[in-house]
Amino acid sequence: MGRTQPIGSELLPGRGAVRTIEFEHIAEAVRSLCVAACHELPADVLAALEHAAQNESNPRARRVLDQLVENARIASRDMIPLCQDTGLAIVFVEQGGEVAVAPAGPGRQTLLEAINEGVRAGYESGYLRKSVVGDPLNGRKNTGTNTPAIVHLSFVPGDKLTLTLMAKGGGCENKSQFRMFRPTADPRQIADWIVDVVRQAGADACPPFVVGVGIGGNFETCCLLSKKALLRNLGSRHADAFYAKMEQELLATINALGIGPQGLGGDTTALGVLIETGPCHIASLPVAVNIECHSHRHKTIVL
Repeated sequence: MGRTQPIGSELLPGRGAVRTIEFEHIAEAVRSLCVAACHELPADVLAALEHAAQNESNPRARRVLDQLVENARIASRDMIPLCQDTGLAIVFVEQGGEVAVAPAGPGRQTLLEAINEGVRAGYESGYLRKSVVGDPLNGRKNTGTNTPAIVHLSFVPGDKLTLTLMAKGGGCENKSQFRMFRPTADPRQIADWIVDVVRQAGADACPPFVVGVGIGGNFETCCLLSKKALLRNLGSRHADAFYAKMEQELLATINALGIGPQGLGGDTTALGVLIETGPCHIASLPVAVNIECHSHRHKTIVL
């Protein structure tokens, strides 16, 4: 996505100049992210599929990978959704401390309201399937708008607003798992469990996968770490050599499972394994695995 300059500035008491971004500007940015994410596979994901197809030794698996590459090209060219499950909209926000939202009237004032307005508009204008039910158990009535979005907000220095949208499908999300290990667990136990989670996901989660792993934090932040891991470039490695090696070893072991593209066998069960870590309590060792399918859709815009 392109970069757009924020609009306006004002002086707030004790804060000096604060850059304001119009409500409508944020909503339009989110709308465009929804449409782009569901039609355009990120360049690193497409390159990983192409590389996997070139190196796949199983003829049937190679054909499937070639079809996935062709699907991505057709979707981008003809503006057809990459997958019929156009996902739950998950928005990661980095809001600079010098940024404020310029309200646009009743019910159109906050950043959260702008994001949800953008998701509603994007899923409508992009003819994308609405996949959100308002209540999880009692009736499960579809909201008809694919809202509310899941929003994760972080405050950072500066005068920019960074929005990253992930369209997360239900099939792969359903196969994700979380576990609290004893703090005495060794790396092999952790790795074996991660591989077993992928094995259990099998064909149901539409391989080849991107596997996001969170290690550390607490009950809720560990799962968030695993989802944040999915936003990394597939060619990247963890900054810590210990975890970088673990990522590579996990990927090799997972691909040795032989599940293959769409569960039909082959060398390519996963395109990447990405680990994010965080400090945790001395009595805890939480680990989360967030499974992502081959249609790994996410886009970023900076306002």
